[in-house]
Amino acid sequence: MSKTTLAIIAAASAGAGAAVTATMYSLRPQTERKLEAPTMPTKTISTTTTTVSSSSGATAPVPIPSKQIFTPPNQQPGLSTSAPAAPGLAPVDPAGLFEYGFPGPVSDIATRAALISSFDRRLRNPHWVAEHITPASLAQRDGDRKHSVFAEDPAVPPQFRATLKDYFRSGYDRGHQVPAADARWSQGAMDDTFYLTNMCPQVGEGFNRDYWAHFEDFCRRLTGRYPSVRIVTGPLYLPRRDPADGKWYVRYEVIGSPPSVAVPTHFYKVIFAEDGAVGGHVAVGAFVLPNAHIPNSKPLTDFEVPVEAVERASGLEFATKLPPQRRRRLCADHTCALIIKDYANRQQAFAKKPSPAALAKGGGQS
Repeated sequence: MSKTTLAIIAAASAGAGAAVTATMYSLRPQTERKLEAPTMPTKTISTTTTTVSSSSGATAPVPIPSKQIFTPPNQQPGLSTSAPAAPGLAPVDPAGLFEYGFPGPVSDIATRAALISSFDRRLRNPHWVAEHITPASLAQRDGDRKHSVFAEDPAVPPQFRATLKDYFRSGYDRGHQVPAADARWSQGAMDDTFYLTNMCPQVGEGFNRDYWAHFEDFCRRLTGRYPSVRIVTGPLYLPRRDPADGKWYVRYEVIGSPPSVAVPTHFYKVIFAEDGAVGGHVAVGAFVLPNAHIPNSKPLTDFEVPVEAVERASGLEFATKLPPQRRRRLCADHTCALIIKDYANRQQAFAKKPSPAALAKGGGQS
C-alpha cells in the first residue's frame, strides 16, 4: 500500500476514539453505572422565619435565607490562590447530570451465535463485527440463504436503527460484514448475519458482489491451513485531500429518508489465523479496501496495512493482549492471493422478486 494511503489511514485517528470506552461502560453491571454526587461541605446560612397559613388555620415556619452568596474557591478563607481547591470543597458537581441519564456514546453490543457486534448509533453502522470460522463450521451445511431475510435489529432503540427503507433504492447493497456463507452451520446462525447491525452500504457491482466477495472467500480458505480463524470487520471514514486547497476532508454520502445511514469510504478486516496450539503462533493480517469498484486483477497485498494503521483510523484496539513473540505476519506466513469466482451471477440466483408489502417497507433486494 502506498505511503499516501497509509497517511490517509493515520490521519483518521479521531473517528471512533470513544467507542471502546462506551462499550466497556455498557457492559458493566447496572449497579456500577450509578454515579453518586460528591459530598459537598455544609455551610451555615443565617435565616429569618415567616409563617404560612394553611386551610386548617395552622401555621408552619418556613426558613428563608437572608442572603445567598457564591464564593469562588480562590476567595474562600484558608485557601491559597496558587493551589487548587481540595476535592471536598469543589463548588460544583458535574456528575449531578447523570441523575437524569448518561449521554453516551453508547455502543449496542449484540452477542449472537454467529457473531458479536458493536453498533454505532450515530452513523447507523457497526463499529466492528467479530466472527470465528473453523474447518468444522464451514463443513456443516444446515443453513440456507434462501430462507433468511434482511431484518432491522430490535435490540437497537428505534430512533437509532438502520431501517430497510433506508436502503431501498439507495443504489447500495446491504453489505454483510460477517458473510452469510460463513454461518451455514445452522439456519439460526445464518439468520443472525441478516440483521442490519451486520450491514453497511456497499458498492454492489465491482465490490460487494466481486472483489469483496473474493476476499471473503480468501478468509474461508485460510481454514485449509489454520484450524481456527478469527476475523474482525468494519467500516472506516477516511479523509481525502482536496486538490483545490490541498486540505484534507472527510466526506461521505448519507442514505435514507431522513438521511441517517452513513456510506463508509473504506472497509477493514483484521484476521487472526491461529495454529491451534495453546499459546501458539497467530498469523495476523490487516487490510483496508475502498468502498468502490476494484478490478479483480488487483493484488490483495496492495491493501495490506499494519494493524496499528487500522487502529489509528478506527479508534479501536485489536491485539493488545497478543504478545509480539506469538505474532506472525499473515502474508509472510501464507500466500495472500484471491481466487476469482463468478459471485455476481450466483447472487442473482438467490434473488427473489420482492412482494408489494416488502417494497412498502423498503425491503428491496441488495
